[in-house]
Amino acid sequence: MDNALKKIAGSNNTQSLQNVSSQTNEAKQNVLGKDDFLKMLITQLKYQDPLNPLEGTEFSAQLAQFSQLEQLANLNSYVKQSVDANYLLTQSINNTMTAALIGKEAKIATNEISYKDQEKIKLGFEIPSNARSITLEIYNEKGALIKSVSIQSGADTERLYEWDFTDNNGLKIPQGKYNFSVKFVNDINMEGTADAFLYGIIDGIKFTQEGAMIKTLGGLYYLYQIYEINNK
Repeated sequence: MDNALKKIAGSNNTQSLQNVSSQTNEAKQNVLGKDDFLKMLITQLKYQDPLNPLEGTEFSAQLAQFSQLEQLANLNSYVKQSVDANYLLTQSINNTMTAALIGKEAKIATNEISYKDQEKIKLGFEIPSNARSITLEIYNEKGALIKSVSIQSGADTERLYEWDFTDNNGLKIPQGKYNFSVKFVNDINMEGTADAFLYGIIDGIKFTQEGAMIKTLGGLYYLYQIYEINNK
């Protein structure tokens, strides 16, 4: 970089600092910072022609440009520090508030089930008021159907089904991952799939790089997956 600066200053000591910056960027292939700016200014003064020195107005303009560059760099640093501090403060507040959810019941937007020897689990779903022929189906991790239940139709759009972790033969299933879906046919014979959710007591909070997660039903769920919180 020094050789490039000497060549620029010796060839034309009245060249504008914008051109000096442009040529230096081409040589360095990098963003010009305030330290590089100051180094160029000193080099330009060092190698100026004594018989044709920089004019005072030109030198003053270059100093003003350096001052503006330094102020912008400092401002950018202050803004970044302020944003980082606000983010950490927000995360701290969210973490503190999330801890207060322990012991409450959460309605979670998911159809995935983690079976770890629980006695039962509440499966929820929401259907139109005109839904008929409602069927809840539960699948294992390999996609095999292990449980099929016919749900009685009614006026309530939000329904619950308590599953005791048995299959269609009444046998206990092995621990593992499962999922469920609810299909229906309405009164004009149109098929549909209901929105599914689970109910579970929050028994812990885990703080991760992606944000706080609740522990319930043998699994971890993000806060954005929670539909509602109920006291139990």
